[in-house]
Amino acid sequence: MYCTISKHIGSIISQADLVLLILMAHLIQHELVANYSHLFWVQGSQPDLLPYLLLAHTDVVPASESDGWDAPPFSAKEIDGFIYGRGTIDDKSSVMGILQALEYLLLKGYAPRRGFYISLGHDEEVMGYMGAVNIASVLKQRGVQLLFVLDEGFAVFDGLISGLEGPAALIGTSEKGFATVKLSVSMIPGHSSMPPSETSIGILAAAVKRLEDNPMPRLFGYGPERGTFEHLAHKFSVPVRFIMSNLWLFSPLIGWVLERKPDTNAFVRTTTAVTMFNAGVKENVIASLAEAYVNLRIHPAQSLQEVMDLIQSTVGDQRVKIELIDGSDPLPVSSADEKSFGFQIIKKTVLEIFSTVTVAPGICVGNTDSRHYKDLTSDIYRFIPIWFKPGDTQRFHGINERISIKNYEEIVAFYFSLIQNCDIQKLPEPHSSVHEL
Repeated sequence: MYCTISKHIGSIISQADLVLLILMAHLIQHELVANYSHLFWVQGSQPDLLPYLLLAHTDVVPASESDGWDAPPFSAKEIDGFIYGRGTIDDKSSVMGILQALEYLLLKGYAPRRGFYISLGHDEEVMGYMGAVNIASVLKQRGVQLLFVLDEGFAVFDGLISGLEGPAALIGTSEKGFATVKLSVSMIPGHSSMPPSETSIGILAAAVKRLEDNPMPRLFGYGPERGTFEHLAHKFSVPVRFIMSNLWLFSPLIGWVLERKPDTNAFVRTTTAVTMFNAGVKENVIASLAEAYVNLRIHPAQSLQEVMDLIQSTVGDQRVKIELIDGSDPLPVSSADEKSFGFQIIKKTVLEIFSTVTVAPGICVGNTDSRHYKDLTSDIYRFIPIWFKPGDTQRFHGINERISIKNYEEIVAFYFSLIQNCDIQKLPEPHSSVHEL
């Protein structure tokens, strides 16, 4: 895929360029972590400046041409200005964009002032326990502290936020926690001709139904989603603008509207999804064991323990065993004010590349490798400069994942500018609202 994509960005490297790359190579250290993940250190000329970290991952979810793709999912075939292939959105465009931007900077003879790391994990799609966890451990052992981390997450949304005038670039300042919970019911098996009044399947089905009928409490306004609407309020028409500008009064109303659709309901509460249900071995045998798995994405205003307590009280049946298989609390909310170096640099770079967008903070409903780096920095951001337009969200982990050639060029340009923008020592002082006469 590298060759197919890169030919749209530049010509073949000349011998002079190759010599320059070799001369600049002393700035970069590379090591393999956990056999398949990559860690790069790009040395800065001012070691007193705190480094930052750019994250991406090389693994992808499965894909098969038989699913109905317009092009083989690992062909990188070009159709009408788009490159089709698994990973073009998640997350090979970030991998290639970061590396190609670095390559171009080296070809220019550019030496960064602020050093930075590039981490390319190999198992993000299965929680990153081998790749990102081990890279974070390596950095922690070396005493590395990071100014900020930038990973995948939100994107540039155009036509996806109902009523919003123009596109919006959302930068994730937190991500939801998660929990995988197993519910199980055990009982003595028997013949279906002499059934008890309640079976293991019936008891478990009733418990699952109670969880679906009683969703977690609505928490709109208590997390980063409040900042999203405050930043975007001026881009809505009246009367929505008035409502968005007065969240102190209208938060319950907005939360009620958002919870009516699955894609926006995810922003206002901890979501509950029953993803697996297993029971029975034969049609005439009363099942001795019934099991269900529930996946929850935890709102920042709740903790993992609070969610487990709510599950216990909602199920309300001691015959149902409740086990936490895996889970974590939501990540802390990163800074997004005028003094936030990482957020403001990312915002500045976004506006350089996408001049017509409105930038706002937000909360990612999915999980990324970035959560494994929370001990190395207080500021983690989640944004990839990809356009999402109506219909594109279904391509994410779905059929016909693709990226336009133009958008890939924008991704390279974004990281090209971001690295240079990070070379300032500190942010300019924010403008005061009081004039000094």
